[in-house]
Amino acid sequence: MKKRIGFYPRVRTEGGGRGVVSQAGGVLLVETVRKAGLDQAISATLAPWRKPRATHDPGKILLDVALAVALGGDCLADVGMLRAEPAVFGPVASDPTVSRLIDALAAGGKRALTALRQARAQVRENVWTLAGDAAPDAAGQVVVDLDGVLVIAHSEKQGAAATWKKTFGHHPLMGFVDHGRGGSGEPVAALLRPGNAGSNTAADHIEAARLALVQLPKKYRRGRRTLIRTDSGGGTHEFVDWLSARGRWLSYSVGMTITDAIHHAVLKVPASAWTPAVEPDGEVRDGAWVAEIGGDCLKGWPKGMRLIVRKERPHPGAQLRLTDADGMRLTCFATNTKNTPIAELELRHRQRARAEDRIRAARATGLRNLPLHDAAQNQIWLEIVQIARELLAWMPMLALTGQARRWEPRRLRLRLFSAAAHLVTTGRRRILRLAKHWPWTGLITDALQQLAALPNPG
Repeated sequence: MKKRIGFYPRVRTEGGGRGVVSQAGGVLLVETVRKAGLDQAISATLAPWRKPRATHDPGKILLDVALAVALGGDCLADVGMLRAEPAVFGPVASDPTVSRLIDALAAGGKRALTALRQARAQVRENVWTLAGDAAPDAAGQVVVDLDGVLVIAHSEKQGAAATWKKTFGHHPLMGFVDHGRGGSGEPVAALLRPGNAGSNTAADHIEAARLALVQLPKKYRRGRRTLIRTDSGGGTHEFVDWLSARGRWLSYSVGMTITDAIHHAVLKVPASAWTPAVEPDGEVRDGAWVAEIGGDCLKGWPKGMRLIVRKERPHPGAQLRLTDADGMRLTCFATNTKNTPIAELELRHRQRARAEDRIRAARATGLRNLPLHDAAQNQIWLEIVQIARELLAWMPMLALTGQARRWEPRRLRLRLFSAAAHLVTTGRRRILRLAKHWPWTGLITDALQQLAALPNPG
């Protein structure tokens, strides 16, 4: 009779192995950096911060931190996981060198932030061109979602304050380009704010929208082809006036608070004026209807604004609010899109909920906490988080297809980036031989072939 040793085989472990590379799937991100031209752009824009006779390029240092964050790191010291694999990631600066660069960029203030953002915008246009039909502007319109996110601080940090959820930390305002149902999304704005920043602060929404527009290709920085979506936090006179100002003419779809005037107007809408809401597949949404209201509710708002209300049966157990009516949950949004059925407009606005998925992915990619003390340092950290999220969005857009293109960071790390490989040197070539038994080895090699087929940056 054999003695049980447990559920798992007993394996003897010892050090001293050679030629084994962990996180070998991270080469997908390295190749994305190369094909996008991000390394060249960041290096050129950070050239003023390179000291004479410096060993490490500031652009390489910053990209190393972004790669570490994309692979799951959440502080500057996690760049050590790249330092341990020079065959894949090249020479990596020491922790003190990394810290000194972050301090220098933080001291550079707006000048450093502008340099980083210009490089990102330049590379984004190139990536969208490479992506072709998979690019977020393939349909001729770009959708930008603005939303706030609470980041809890567990120690005293500059700008940390009590939040509206009775926690303590910061309240950044983020902007994401929506990739639609077939993809993820990429960040285009991150405005660091104290924890007590208001949700309806028009000045912050305007600044976040400015940052987002600068990140887009020039043809989308004004005009109806760019749609700005927000929740009710953006439903202010100042922000809507700014979006629709002459010379800007942006499309918008912003949530609105149910005021007494809107509530009374809804009660007067006849039953025949309500249209069934629809699902993305065109089917009728059960228990939901939409209607357009006007009259006094539009006084003082920009010309051409439409006010659309949706009523829906609440989920079992959900508590009704004072602004609800006849046992129905009411929501409202404003838009300036014309010649489109209101059911389609309501569906388009409801899809703004994908911004919550982008926020969840950002939390899993360095936004779980702000690791530094000074506000200027943490603003640089937000730029690093955005670069990491862009790499995690650009790589699937350029190299993956089907369901894999929609994978969130945690799944990409578990299935692709964590793959191990054997490093073989033959002649002057270095070859990574991925484990044959790994279920997603074929997906990794196919993605690398897709990236290799793309033209090199000019």
